[in-house]
Amino acid sequence: MPSKEPSSEEKIKKLTKLREESKLGGGKERIEAQHKRGKLTARERIELLLDPRSFVELDPFAIHRCTDFSMDKKKILGDGVVTGYGTIDGRLVFIFSQDFTVFGGSLGEIFAEKMCKMMDLAMKAGAPVIGLNDSGGARIQEGVASLAGYGDIFFRNVMASGVIPQISAIMGPCAGGAVYSPALTDFIVMVQETSHMFITGPQVIKAVIGQEVSFEDLGGALVHSRTSGVAQFIADNEEECLEIIKKLLSYLPSNNMEDPPIVDTGDDPNRIDEHIVEIMPTGPDKPYDIKEIIASVVDNGDFLEVHPLWAPNIVIGLARLNGRSIGIVANQPKFYAGALDINSSTKAGRFVRFCDAFNIPIVTFVDVPGFLPGIDQEHGGIIRHGSKLLYAYCEATVPKITLIVRKAYGGAYDVMGSKHSGGDINYAWPTAEIAVMGPQGAINIIFRREIAKATDPNKKREKLIADYRNKFASPYVAAQKGYIDDVIKPTETRPKLITALEMLVTKRETRPPKKHANVPL
Repeated sequence: MPSKEPSSEEKIKKLTKLREESKLGGGKERIEAQHKRGKLTARERIELLLDPRSFVELDPFAIHRCTDFSMDKKKILGDGVVTGYGTIDGRLVFIFSQDFTVFGGSLGEIFAEKMCKMMDLAMKAGAPVIGLNDSGGARIQEGVASLAGYGDIFFRNVMASGVIPQISAIMGPCAGGAVYSPALTDFIVMVQETSHMFITGPQVIKAVIGQEVSFEDLGGALVHSRTSGVAQFIADNEEECLEIIKKLLSYLPSNNMEDPPIVDTGDDPNRIDEHIVEIMPTGPDKPYDIKEIIASVVDNGDFLEVHPLWAPNIVIGLARLNGRSIGIVANQPKFYAGALDINSSTKAGRFVRFCDAFNIPIVTFVDVPGFLPGIDQEHGGIIRHGSKLLYAYCEATVPKITLIVRKAYGGAYDVMGSKHSGGDINYAWPTAEIAVMGPQGAINIIFRREIAKATDPNKKREKLIADYRNKFASPYVAAQKGYIDDVIKPTETRPKLITALEMLVTKRETRPPKKHANVPL
């Protein structure tokens, strides 16, 4: 007797059953184990990140094709990654969330195909991609198919770069080839103690070169946020990690053809902060916190700092002026007197290029004594790395507004958003000193013999320094030559920057046609 065709009701019941099975991932026991590690599941992370009930899942019934190593008996719906789209603050985003409860989140052929399909859709729709990474790496049982899957993802990361924002959260292990996809994205957020990134793990390092190191010391969040510069943000827990992503996205456009969203911050564009005058000390060599000046100027003092722990001698981040997103680059006199070095040049150069790719105006606060001297810097390639920042400013076509608050010496003056590297509006405070080098160094070279012959060398030196500072280091010398558009009072900073930004909203600038330029990597 022929088997009876299932009824519509039975088919719907089967669908419901399969959906529930898919949502369980690796099963209740593995979900409990995930929670015991202090980690959320792949789906819990999505629910926290996206607007309520906005997530639309893709490929929930996908399963791997592998039959080796008895894998044909171990098939789990979804195959270890949850993919789809939804909204954050009402704006469309695409997302993948790796499920550690399924084969340790390892990537196989179908896993990769799901991610690639989602990334292709994101490119077509012109919306950001968010990756929640929690994976043991390539699925060994699937061999070269896993490596091919990574390669396909890497290619899409590169194709999407500068077209749609890409944000990676590391919420568990991320090892081997798996680290390169996050590294190709725009921003990486890591979670303290539960997330790790490394090319080769502690066991391999011990076996090959005999070094012993813990997971945390090798590739923990603090290491990559402070030492290597791999991660731009560090979070205390997964909830904070997801909040950082939400805040970051609020400053960004959905794609490179759009402008960032304008937000009514309620902060008066003509607001004057008398306190700003007190921030900078009277002595030209005394340190202060440039972030206090930034907070005084931007809307409601709200500044999302990027890379706060790595290369602290330069500050970068996102803020708003009169509701418009801006990228900020600022020398930090608290560290190395604000001098540029290898890491700070790379850090700021990459950020300037990101802002330029996504139509975010760049505001630069300058207080730089020059490039950091030293054998380590020279042998480490400060010439090559320093040129990255210069290159980024010259290449950028977004509005560029620069304010020199104190020192701008030597080649570092040119590099930090000067008129000569394409600055649109360049301001200076009366405290600005613009010169080939600091007065003391210049006088010791120019008047070396005259000082040596003087009756009182120290008194003679002090007089020459004062004369040099007034004649050559004054902002008015640069203003007379048109290199500075205006010398402004510190209290005028916010309204002046906002007026300049509003004027530049319609700026259009092109560069010579080329396949691509050759940035000094």
